[in-house]
Amino acid sequence: MAVEKSGILLESGTNEFEIVEFMVGGVHYGINVAKVREVIPSASFPITKVAQAHPYLDGVITLRGSTIPLVNLPRCMGHDQGAPCKNIIVTEINAYFIGFLVDEVSRIHRISWKDMESPPQVGGGSRVVGLVRFGEKIVLLMDFESIIAEVNPQINKKLTEVRTREDNLQAMRQSAPIVVAEDSLMLRNMVVGTLKNAGYENVSAFVNGLDAWNFLHPDNGPAPDMGRGAVITDIEMPKMDGHRLLKLIRDDEKLRGIPVILFSSLINDEMRSKGEALGATGQIAKPEMNELVDFLDSVLFSI
Repeated sequence: MAVEKSGILLESGTNEFEIVEFMVGGVHYGINVAKVREVIPSASFPITKVAQAHPYLDGVITLRGSTIPLVNLPRCMGHDQGAPCKNIIVTEINAYFIGFLVDEVSRIHRISWKDMESPPQVGGGSRVVGLVRFGEKIVLLMDFESIIAEVNPQINKKLTEVRTREDNLQAMRQSAPIVVAEDSLMLRNMVVGTLKNAGYENVSAFVNGLDAWNFLHPDNGPAPDMGRGAVITDIEMPKMDGHRLLKLIRDDEKLRGIPVILFSSLINDEMRSKGEALGATGQIAKPEMNELVDFLDSVLFSI
């Protein structure tokens, strides 16, 4: 089936999004509609095996002349696979097309990020970044970015390697306060670690936009000194998404001048238009850490 994109992606500051609900191993999961290009029947597309591929990859398929790698999601999530998967969810994430085998796809939900709960702490290897309750049913929002970074070494490399720069720039980076909002534990650790390796040592990291906003705009106590600092935020996060965080910052008299950079796998034409309308200083697609650090340098130090 084709996944229709509603006008929600261009509405500003709604803190809403849509998810495609699907099943793997009897568990209900979800993926942001903005990442989905289409859903196709798996039986209609023969799979070509690839030698020495990652264990999660079943091979590749050809879709309208393009070769797309195919992740066996039941195997990746540790589910016992019974009957063959019925559907393939074709995604575009980090400017990278990849398919995911799932048992079946059910429906689309429109929800608010404030209704997305953070997942329980069940170990550092969890691939779930949030959950939504629909009565007695729980839908888990999956961390697809971490799966892609695991199966594609080039993406992992781009997230963790930054070019070295001259000593005087390293000294300027050291004092710049940087706020990072990223819900994926793996990606948050990668981004923070890579920033610190580049010389940005004053980094405060948060798991969602709401926690970052409460840090920048505390109800009690002094606000942090963000002079010559910046905010780097993902877009999709529980409680508050990056677009809502950006809107709150731009609407606040004291904070509106802080550079805000959207660093997300959702930087496409639709999302870029929304980010521009909300006043984003820059929008960079994951996993381009070199581009992110270079942009930070140019914004903060006019380099």
